[in-house]
Order: sequence, then C-alpha cells, then structure tokens
Amino acid sequence: MGHTIYDIARMANVSKSTVSRVLNNQSNISAEARERVLKAIEELNYQPSKLARALSSGFDAIMVVSRSAKTTANNPFFSEILHTISKNAEAHNFDVILQTSQNGKDELEKCIKKIKEKMIKGIIMLSSPANEDFFRQLDIFNLPIVVIGKVEGKYKNIFSVDTNNYQDSYDLTKYLIELGHRNIACLHSPLDYHVSIDRLQGYKDCMAQYGVTVQKKWVIDSGYTVESAYESAKGLLKTKHLPTAVLATDDLKVMSIYKAAAECMVSIPNDLSIAGYSNTSFTPFLSPSLTSIEIPVKKLGDAGTRLLFAKIKENKILASRTIIPTAKIIQNSAIRLN
Repeated sequence: MGHTIYDIARMANVSKSTVSRVLNNQSNISAEARERVLKAIEELNYQPSKLARALSSGFDAIMVVSRSAKTTANNPFFSEILHTISKNAEAHNFDVILQTSQNGKDELEKCIKKIKEKMIKGIIMLSSPANEDFFRQLDIFNLPIVVIGKVEGKYKNIFSVDTNNYQDSYDLTKYLIELGHRNIACLHSPLDYHVSIDRLQGYKDCMAQYGVTVQKKWVIDSGYTVESAYESAKGLLKTKHLPTAVLATDDLKVMSIYKAAAECMVSIPNDLSIAGYSNTSFTPFLSPSLTSIEIPVKKLGDAGTRLLFAKIKENKILASRTIIPTAKIIQNSAIRLN
C-alpha cells in the first residue's frame, strides 16, 4: 500500500492541509514548511493519485457534449471532430468525458452534476441549439464553454467557434443561379440548431435577392439520419416536375441525393445539378465530383480546444466568436443550363 498525505504530514511535522497546499502549488505557506514537505515527499516516494488530487482541485478533464445518438448516427462530422478534440486534449494531459443525452433537460442536468462534482474544468459543445436557455443556465457556473457553432446571446463564459454557414449557403445558391438554374430545391436538417437555420436562410435570401421563386414543395426537412435523408431525396426525385438543381445542406443529404438519383435513373449533372457541403473523407469518392463548401473539421476542433485550454490554464481574455474560413470547391456535379 502506498503512502498517503497523512504520512507526509507526520514526517514533515505539519498539518494535512499544509501538505495539500504544497501538492496544489499554493503560495500561502512558509518556505521552511514547504521544504520539509517536499523532503518528506521525496523520502517516501509519494505518488499522488489522480482521484486524490481531484477531490480538492478537480479532475484534469474536459467534457465534450454531443447531440443525442439518434441525430448523429452515421454523421462523420461528429466522429472526425471528436477525434481532433481527443488528440489535442491528450497533448494537454487532459482526459475527455463524452456526454450524450436524450433531451435538453437531461443534458443540462448531467452538465450541472459534473460541474458541481468538480469532474470537469471545461466543456466543448459540438452543436449550438437555437434555444439558448441551456447556455444561460450554464453560464452562471463560471466554467469555460466553447461551442462549435453559432451563439447569438451575450455570455461571460461561453465562446463560439464556427464557420459562416449563412454566407456559405448563400454563395452555393448564388453559384447555381449564375449557372442559369431557377428551379432549385433545398434538402435541409430540422431547424433545432443554428447551423440548420442559417444554411436554409442563406438559400432563401439568395433566391429572393435574385428574384427566383422558392417552391415550397422543393424545400424539404430531411431529418438527421441516412434513412430520412434518403427518403426525402427519393421523394423529391419521384415528383412530376423535377428541379434542375439541389442544394444539400450536409454530407448526409449529399450522399442521399446521389444514391436516390442513381436508383431513379436521374443523371448528375445532366438532369440534376448538385451543390452541397463536404466535411468527410467519403465525398471525394462521389462521381461526378461534388461542387461544395468544404467544412474544415480539424481546424474547428483545433481552434475549439486551443481556446478552451487557453481559458482553463491561463484565463486568457477570449473573443466571444471565432470564424474559421471555408473553401468553395467547384467540381463536376453542377453544370450551366443551355
């Protein structure tokens, strides 16, 4: 059995609290007492356990809050960014706790419980709900929270790392319009999160600015899953009057429209042009190659963890919002109408 801080206190002739202050590198202790404690630690070859340190100062851990499994299944964005965050946390000697929840109430309760138990020193959220009550209730705990996504409210401890989803969607729609398309559909995700709202609004505003009518039947909530996205794409392609182009607002929608087009004998891009988003290793294998906005997943993860550890370790003053640039990649999935 290893030695404890009680053994150190006895050998150094100090109190247990003095030993604890030395172990936590606190300054309110005399140089002579500190020297005796350090000598006792060396002689006893004391190795403090992580659990013991955590009881007084908190675990060296961050929590990554993901959405419920039913909304992230088969979505490569979440696995890719989690890998980046975990790698960076390991470099900072921090553990990662992954949390998923069935609903917002459950998510909030789990976060508060871990904060109060000193299990975590910061949080990274992998999505930004449109309803920001969650943020308001966590902000009071004075724990740094980095959100990979948009945050609209003003908070003391919550920081956003995002791309400009509205502008990216606007630009993709504009590109299709400039190719001569007027019948443009949009496959989008449910409007529970800022990213979905912004991408859909970018499409709508661009259509309006260029005087192009949005056909309600072609603006389709395609859900979160591969199955729901595929059913939406297949339903769109089986309508009597097809659009000439589709904006797909995430890579699940992109892959679904490719699959549905192949099954419905719709040629891409001769019958249907496609523009969408790419943040996965799968899209380079699509044929024809996808015209897309490439989401910089690794840069988002790197920036998020860099900001979080800057706040945890150095309490740096951070900008409330950091925008990571994206790239528009013009390839072969969209063509000019004659």
